[in-house]
Amino acid sequence: MELIKLNHPHLYKSEDFSPQVMALGYFDGVHLGHQEVMKEAIKIAKEKGMKSAVMTFDPHPSVVLGKKVQHVEYITPIEEKIRVIENMGVDRLYIVHFTREFANLLPQEFIDDYIIQLNVKHVVAGFDYTYGKMGKGTMETIQFHSREQFEYTIVPKLAVNGEKVSSTLIRTFLLQGKVDAVPLLLGRYYTSSGVVGHGDKRGRTIGFPTANVDVFEEFILPPTGVYAVRLLVDGKWHNGVCNLGYKPTFNNQKAAKPTVEVHIFDFNQDIYGKLVIVEWHQKIRDEQKFSGIDALVEQINQDKQQALDYFEKQFA
Repeated sequence: MELIKLNHPHLYKSEDFSPQVMALGYFDGVHLGHQEVMKEAIKIAKEKGMKSAVMTFDPHPSVVLGKKVQHVEYITPIEEKIRVIENMGVDRLYIVHFTREFANLLPQEFIDDYIIQLNVKHVVAGFDYTYGKMGKGTMETIQFHSREQFEYTIVPKLAVNGEKVSSTLIRTFLLQGKVDAVPLLLGRYYTSSGVVGHGDKRGRTIGFPTANVDVFEEFILPPTGVYAVRLLVDGKWHNGVCNLGYKPTFNNQKAAKPTVEVHIFDFNQDIYGKLVIVEWHQKIRDEQKFSGIDALVEQINQDKQQALDYFEKQFA
């Protein structure tokens, strides 16, 4: 996949690119609704003998425009988004650096500079896609703004169990700890990336060594608790159980941010400093404070067994 980063104003001309079919959207999560838009663009591109393309923006407009609700944590931070979109088989990915100047483009200016000038011959977007200053451009106005230079396809709303598949709903599920509900909307389990660091190494002293994953801060984390997870290490997935939280049994004072500690089943490799991916499968229980080490160990054994049972059923 060709990755093209655009700063406003860009200097590209239409002759710099072969004709292309472009999917438009912010695409946080690259969920099933987003995938429908991209699949449609890929399909039309193949039919027309053109390149398939996706245009997205970074950072989230809410951060730049100082909205009340700012999306500084993402379902798919930009590197994750690139990875997921590439796996979909898209030929080109355009990432526009979102600035106030870019946000002030009139709808016609956006179409002229970022669609027509990039030699886009067919646009694909969701029914609720908006463009230009204040989101005044919509899929109802795009024909007027197209100057008859390109065609367009509107992808209708996708619903699961009667609810619109949306990044907002996925965020809600994640923040409620309902990680097992996310795959229905995302088409895959939610993941977060990070680097394995040195923790307090207390786990190994009680028979449960853990990988202390310093998850990159751009990722949304579910609420504190114990989860059945998988961990991707060196290209291989391993089942495990994760404590996400502040370890109240040992710590009287709450740390600045929770730790993500994964006990990997049947694993004893040194993975310090490695980039890993945590895949969140199911919440087992809330985090709690125990009276002592023995009570904690007994509970961890129960948590581990519950996670083992879960994976045995899932991958039987």
